[in-house]
Amino acid sequence: MTKRLISTGSPMEKQAGYSRAVVQGDWVFVAGTTGFDYADMTMPESLEAQIRNCFKTIIETLEAADAKLSDVVRVNYVTTKQEYVNECFEIFGEYFGDIRPAAMIIIAGLATDDMKIEIEVTAFKG
Repeated sequence: MTKRLISTGSPMEKQAGYSRAVVQGDWVFVAGTTGFDYADMTMPESLEAQIRNCFKTIIETLEAADAKLSDVVRVNYVTTKQEYVNECFEIFGEYFGDIRPAAMIIIAGLATDDMKIEIEVTAFKG
């Protein structure tokens, strides 16, 4: 079974020693994804914009792995404040309301102070 690495081309991937995703057989493991906007190379201020950027990157990554959002079987969310949870849930439901993968949310600090959300998914294409 061949392992395939998927990159966004971000220099952080090499510097920090990770891939945006790893494809192993029918499994796709997408790394924790923050709300960075690759179009203008900024981190938006709003939680909603960060969440939507996370999903945009995740969807594009899954497509590069010949998978789709409906293949996601596990999702881990990390947000920086408990008061963000309800807003997060509203938006998460837009993406996963019908898919309903196994999920977990953690309240914790992230790599930089401007990050409010990080999302990691695992998909199964089989």
